[in-house]
Amino acid sequence: MTDPVPARFNIARYCLAENARLRPDKTAMILAGADHEFRMTFGEVDQAVRRLAAGLQGLGLPRGSRIMIRMANDADYALTYFATMAAGYVALPSSAQLTAAEAAYLLENSGAAAVAASAELATDLQLPAGVLLIDPARLAQLKQAAPLADYADTAADDPAYLVYTSGTTGRPKGVLHAQRAAWGRRPMHQGWLGLHESDVMLHAGAFNWTYTLGVGLVDPWAVGATTVLYNGPRDIQVWPALLEKHRATMFAAVPTLYRQILKYCDLASHDLSAFRHGVTAGEALAPALLAEWQQRTGRPLYEALGMSEISTYISTGPGMQIKPGSPGRPQPGRRVAILDPDDDGNGARPLAQGETGLLAVHRSDPSLMLGYWNRPEEEALVYRGEWFCGGDLASIDADGYVWHHGRNDDVMNAMGYRVSPVEVEMALAEHPAIAEVAVTEIRVREDVSVVAAFIVLREGESLTAETIAGFAQDRLAAYKCPREWRFVASLPRTANGKVQRKKLALG
Repeated sequence: MTDPVPARFNIARYCLAENARLRPDKTAMILAGADHEFRMTFGEVDQAVRRLAAGLQGLGLPRGSRIMIRMANDADYALTYFATMAAGYVALPSSAQLTAAEAAYLLENSGAAAVAASAELATDLQLPAGVLLIDPARLAQLKQAAPLADYADTAADDPAYLVYTSGTTGRPKGVLHAQRAAWGRRPMHQGWLGLHESDVMLHAGAFNWTYTLGVGLVDPWAVGATTVLYNGPRDIQVWPALLEKHRATMFAAVPTLYRQILKYCDLASHDLSAFRHGVTAGEALAPALLAEWQQRTGRPLYEALGMSEISTYISTGPGMQIKPGSPGRPQPGRRVAILDPDDDGNGARPLAQGETGLLAVHRSDPSLMLGYWNRPEEEALVYRGEWFCGGDLASIDADGYVWHHGRNDDVMNAMGYRVSPVEVEMALAEHPAIAEVAVTEIRVREDVSVVAAFIVLREGESLTAETIAGFAQDRLAAYKCPREWRFVASLPRTANGKVQRKKLALG
């Protein structure tokens, strides 16, 4: 990093205070729906966040308390996220797609002191003793408090937000980030996004996703740019229409959405003259998709590789050559290396150019997590001396470009979400007709992978794909549910009895 992290740092102040002073009347956020539009200026966002932060402080929660956000995809989600950090608490964003049982696990595991929930998402919550429910009525009261005179005086290393991600174990693990994480995102602004104050960022994600909270809110607001988000019904036709209407200069989405836009939208019928480029993360960008997008729009797509523990740190960006199939080079100031996967000692040394090993980033990077929430054993596995290894296998070529070679573990990618096969298997194994089940990611087309379940039935039992799909939907968030169901006589195993998921993926 070229600039040292300030000793005292608060994400909400970083994103809002200077904008409220320099450009209070500039539009900060546009929330577009099917037939409505909601706008807030930087001055309004700053006031709303400081009011809600004061209201949260009035609840008497200890400094550093976790506040879980289980809300619909609306402006209150964003305001609550920033207000929680502005008050000196730790925000825990969660997905509205989570089932009641999944949400209850996050609530219990995090030790959250309060949960802010939309009306429709509060009804199924079973709150542990002592946990406060901030329902819409209470939230409205908190938003009327006199605004804080200033944002919480937090240190750069103080906890700011906690996100849950799937790993190799059966339950999601919490990834705890410091206030400094927003400062650590600065290499992305030019190394990936090409982001400036004059930009209008259209982001296709929901508020709960760290991709949206980061690229859709924190990054634009860090430079005084406007962000456009959408919370209407699913309609692939809406994206080029929003690009045209709001004169968006850039668009952030996952490759799957770009593919759908190319398939179903008449891009030539829209005025996209303000649009400079698209950015993509969450899953690999297929060379064929990149080529078709560039041919149809005349605009580049800039890819990034990252993870919940550090966000993106490798990317292509404006002024860079794009090598199809590579997510790009380490962003300026990032220290990245390839380590020997068989060397788990503290003296791990980088491999030579072109060799495949574990992709690692230096522990000094300010955007790196503080650690896993109450998971010291798993935390120890990802650190090798001065390096953090997230489980990706890669190599680096002579030009410094990274080439991804899959995972060193069984973690799957489902439309940009990391999903643990163990978590899905545990949910499916509860069905009385299932004797054994294994879940893995399989490629159904050259550029499309889906989560698949391989099921061995108990003797004399029968089961349809439709029935087990409904069973899964009652227990798992939609993005975790398998899209392919295959009934098999047995599962491939090693001599020690371990299921060989990679063999299943090969068919």
